[in-house]
Amino acid sequence: MLLLMPCVVHAAEGDFMRLLGQFEKTPRAAEANRLFALLHEEEFTDSLIRFDGSVHADSLRSQVWYWAAEYLYSRQQYKEAAEYGEKALPLLKGKTGESDCLNLLAVIFIRLTDYTSAARYAKLCYALDEKSGDPDMMSSSLNTLAAIYMGANQPKEAEKYILKALEAVEKAANPSRKAVLLGMASEIYHAIGDDKKSLPYAEESYQLEKQLGHADKAVLRLSQKASALIGLHDYKQAEQILRSAIPQLRAMGDQHSLAIADNKMGMALLCQKRETEAVPFYREAAQILQKMGDMANEMHARRGLYESLWNTQPDSAKMELNRFNDLKDSLYTNASAESLARYSAEFDNDWLQKEREAERSAKHRIAGIAIGVILLLTLLAAAIWWVMSRRHKRQAKINEQLTANIGELREKYRQLSLEYNQAMAEQHAQEQPEQLNPADREFLDKTINQINNMMLNGQVDADSVAKAMGMSLYQFRQRLTSVTGEKPQDFITTMRMKRAQHLLDHHPELNIAEIAVLCAYNDTPNFTRAFKKFYGKTPTQYIGK
Repeated sequence: MLLLMPCVVHAAEGDFMRLLGQFEKTPRAAEANRLFALLHEEEFTDSLIRFDGSVHADSLRSQVWYWAAEYLYSRQQYKEAAEYGEKALPLLKGKTGESDCLNLLAVIFIRLTDYTSAARYAKLCYALDEKSGDPDMMSSSLNTLAAIYMGANQPKEAEKYILKALEAVEKAANPSRKAVLLGMASEIYHAIGDDKKSLPYAEESYQLEKQLGHADKAVLRLSQKASALIGLHDYKQAEQILRSAIPQLRAMGDQHSLAIADNKMGMALLCQKRETEAVPFYREAAQILQKMGDMANEMHARRGLYESLWNTQPDSAKMELNRFNDLKDSLYTNASAESLARYSAEFDNDWLQKEREAERSAKHRIAGIAIGVILLLTLLAAAIWWVMSRRHKRQAKINEQLTANIGELREKYRQLSLEYNQAMAEQHAQEQPEQLNPADREFLDKTINQINNMMLNGQVDADSVAKAMGMSLYQFRQRLTSVTGEKPQDFITTMRMKRAQHLLDHHPELNIAEIAVLCAYNDTPNFTRAFKKFYGKTPTQYIGK
């Protein structure tokens, strides 16, 4: 996955946050200068930034907040970095630094796996860079766009941007930038599956970083080289490289890149059938990535743990598989319909590749098994296939019928939904009459109405609700969590389940498939799984209570 990491600095974080807090209270040049003196002392800025007393407070805020975002990003505090970057951006509009701020926000939201926000900022950044005609800046924003498409599992789209970026960087004659772009190209071709192209890009990037004296970045290129070698089935050499890179990443404090390298080491060992040795690498990766909120890369770690533990600790393996499925569902729920299709295709390809590898391994393992056992397994597989095929056809028929009647069904219950919305709003008001101030109450009521209306229209997710509220996903998440104590997706799931319970209790004329549709689930099995996870029993079991 992505290795677009900042340099990890060693500034006294407590001092920085204290000085930032003082500036927030008193936004004057003196307070800003003390903060920038600290950053320069710790070599975070190339030169000392100073302001005289005549500088307007908004100009001071724009610079302090932008550099706060840069600093927090370098400390891998991505949510806080996004907050300060979005505060700085309006003050930088039309001024020097707007492009830098847009690019920084795009990179931050890649780290937060919010690719919709990342793409919005990156495209605005590229438009400004293209207008300026600066090939170096254009290559930077094109690289960011490539990273976003990589994050969204569209490496073929990312390839277009990275090739344009490499053309631009040749005109700019910036070797540092070129090394970064070559590393990204290696990642992209690895994701495409063309590791014969990926490997030379990684090697060229590594050699260039060494020539430039960038020891920390050279380590990242080694990790990219290992990815290509794994793709070429040279697991021993990949393992050797990663055993050199991982201690260096740990010493640098680059937790994100360390976790990604751990995932690669786990895979290199797993492919050599050294499952027990793979476990601690996958375990460290999963812990780091869960803490950082990187669901996409954590998903790979959980999948690795599942495969590594299956033969020796099947119960633990099942727990990892459950976590993997939860992460995949979260990625699906938080993505737009278009992104959902992209993720689905990528996951399907990943499973297919793993299944083919498993099939090849299975053939070797069962070579000595008696013919009778093989026949028995074959008959069992055929029976399972037949059952699953019948189930699939039955579900497809149900979905077809629902699709034909969905408009009529939703219209029939539109008035019911309005009444239900009002009842739920009154219930929330009674549950927390004294805990919420008027502004929070208005926000919560509006959120509840938006979610209920979206459910009736067949699709509801945190990003869509945030947009309907006129907020970014980050702002909406922060506000809702502060008001309710719940994350947006958890809050939405609770509302869907309460609606499902209400319909099951009061409308016996509806079948399970119809209730699923009215709660914005596109198929009955997904609805049933969600209901059981929430209430501990299936909808059918609930009706029979």
